[in-house]
Amino acid sequence: MHTPTPPAAHDEVIALTQAWLEKAVIGLNLCPFAKAVYVKQQIRYVVSTARNTDALYEELSAELQHLHQSDPADIDTTLLILPELLADFLDYNDFLDVADEAIEDLELDGEIQIASFHPDYQFADSKADDIENYTNRSPYPILHLLREASIERAVEAFPEAEEIYEKNMETLRKLGLEGWMNLQLLAPGHKRK
Repeated sequence: MHTPTPPAAHDEVIALTQAWLEKAVIGLNLCPFAKAVYVKQQIRYVVSTARNTDALYEELSAELQHLHQSDPADIDTTLLILPELLADFLDYNDFLDVADEAIEDLELDGEIQIASFHPDYQFADSKADDIENYTNRSPYPILHLLREASIERAVEAFPEAEEIYEKNMETLRKLGLEGWMNLQLLAPGHKRK
């Protein structure tokens, strides 16, 4: 029987997600654009309460609308964190198509896009234990809602944006699996595959 995460635990989910941002995303400079919005507290953290993908679609739609209607100076980006749903990476990956449909249904394509993070993230044509996969590994499945205007501004400020992917791969190769594990970013109950 599935026991839902109590609301009091939502603070713990957000705290672990923030630790991942601080130690991995910002600390390893995996995303050179993340630090500014983190420091300015322009990231909205939402812990999903959905128990099925239909409910998640509704939550995602509401968060897409919320981000779209918010002042970017207040909320530049949203992390929709899924501690109870889509733990299997293949199920999560399949849901990304549904997430893209939500953007289209709300006529937000060209304005908001979704970046994907998962504890078992695996790039196509990679092995599950390849260190490069860890560039997109997070403590929980996350749908990262991003304003396209913010991405464009960030890319203008960082002219070598296309090199970020390769730099991240090199960073993680140097860090190695043991170094990543020392960051202690696994959610409670998640075992490394």
